[in-house]
Amino acid sequence: MQEKNLEQKKSLTGFTHLHVHSHYSLLDGLPKIGLLLDRVKELGMDSIALTDHGNLYGAIEFYKEAKERGIKPILGAEMYIALDAASQKRPTIDDTSHHLILLVKNEEGYRNLVKLLTRAYLEGFYYKPRVDETWLKEYSSGLVALSACLSGKIPRLILARKLQEAETAALHYQEIFGKDNFYLELQHHPNIPEQKRVNDELIQISKKTGVPLVATADSHYLRPEDADAQDILMLINTGARPDDPERLTLKSDDFSLKSAEEMEKLFQDVPEALENTQKIAEMCNLTITLGVNKLPTYPLPPGKSAEEYLRELCMLGFEKRSELKGSKEAIDRLHYELGVIQKTGFAAYFLIVQDFVNWAKDHHIVVGPGRGSVAGSFVSYLLNITGIDPLKYNLLFERFLNPERISLPDIDIDFADTRRDEVIQYVSEKYGKDRVAQIITFGTMASRAVVRDVGRALGYEYLYCDRLAKMIPFNFSLNQALQEVEEFKELYEKEEKAHTLINLAKKLEGVVRHASTHACGVVISSEPLDTIVPVQHPTQDQAHVVTQYEMHSIEDLGLLKMDF
Repeated sequence: MQEKNLEQKKSLTGFTHLHVHSHYSLLDGLPKIGLLLDRVKELGMDSIALTDHGNLYGAIEFYKEAKERGIKPILGAEMYIALDAASQKRPTIDDTSHHLILLVKNEEGYRNLVKLLTRAYLEGFYYKPRVDETWLKEYSSGLVALSACLSGKIPRLILARKLQEAETAALHYQEIFGKDNFYLELQHHPNIPEQKRVNDELIQISKKTGVPLVATADSHYLRPEDADAQDILMLINTGARPDDPERLTLKSDDFSLKSAEEMEKLFQDVPEALENTQKIAEMCNLTITLGVNKLPTYPLPPGKSAEEYLRELCMLGFEKRSELKGSKEAIDRLHYELGVIQKTGFAAYFLIVQDFVNWAKDHHIVVGPGRGSVAGSFVSYLLNITGIDPLKYNLLFERFLNPERISLPDIDIDFADTRRDEVIQYVSEKYGKDRVAQIITFGTMASRAVVRDVGRALGYEYLYCDRLAKMIPFNFSLNQALQEVEEFKELYEKEEKAHTLINLAKKLEGVVRHASTHACGVVISSEPLDTIVPVQHPTQDQAHVVTQYEMHSIEDLGLLKMDF
């Protein structure tokens, strides 16, 4: 009996969620990455996939935080597949797309997913970032695919009673990804009648073709009691009224992150669909190297190393400044700083920065004199990066670059807003347009704004929501306001309307609301960005590209991030 219980426990802990949305499925998924992984740990699971809609926004944050918790991260995305070629953008036809889950097995798979998502945004975007089956075939290596939810191609063919076409599509996807790399996805949503029809037919297709089954939960929130908050998120997204019977909603069923025990119970008739989640998890073994600098190559004069050329430029700068002639203190400081730069391996960094700063100055673009700790760098002064002599003001170099704590320096350049694009263009031409991009940033729901958003979604009158929001001091979280603002706390405790609104707002506070472009962040890569980081056009801006990773993830990957 004890052996049987141990065997049962082992099978339960073997389940892995492979279709999971975070708040990076913008205004659709609710969980923040940290809370999602905490819940995984709480459920006793040791691996999980992240499959946000059409992006990898949270991938590096997810990977890093999962590793810290001892959880195996599986990177992926829920892709949008064009009906025909992704280049076709026909009104009322191509505004519809199919869904398909892609999961990364290894480094090749990661690079292929990055390529696919980049092309989806730069070439295939029409309402959604789309790829097509030709591109899938080209970039299929190292990836596992699942047939997705009811919006997948195969489920839609089943619901249209085109069963032979559904079977053909399953075999076609199996041919694209390989025999062990395509799975028919079962979900349990008993209040959605179409789901049972699709599941029954998928099981039959599997029996007939040998294409394996896999069970998922299509998780959009962590616990069943979070359903209302996720629904509010969708109301904010669509602008619909809560009483609109035609509105988009997931409230008809449970889309929470279920436990292994729940999943085993729900799929007890198809145990292989549960076992295959672990089989897939074992196939996915991506390792991403974090914290190792990948500086772009600066073009050097023939026969010179970066350190030698940096010393040469510093000596030229020294000679131009007559006030430094004969100063032993200046010579000693220069030798000391160059020694630290050589030890840390950052000579190329200084060469790259001085090059575009001096180009900007030569072209009469206003550049800041040197903000922050860089003012303590004598080398930066001699290279004309800064306009402040640190010796004159007794400024410390170690605040900028410390040999005991080696990390890439951070120089805030402060180019004039009106001509920043010219400097970005210069850098793009020097290092390659495919190696330079601006950096994405995410706007999240702050306490005051989330009270107004939730109130609007609930249909509460504007003045009521506005009054409640204005009770929250600037930069206070909702919890802080409840602890320290007596009037706010009293309304929460005594008025049901306020209680409901604030409880929902607490679940949405800090959730990503939109993506935009970082005001001055630029990344310069040593290799084409679309082999490391997916890129996209900013909203309503086809002229520029931004990375899908925000600045902290860019730094984690060791890429050179500059503040222009």
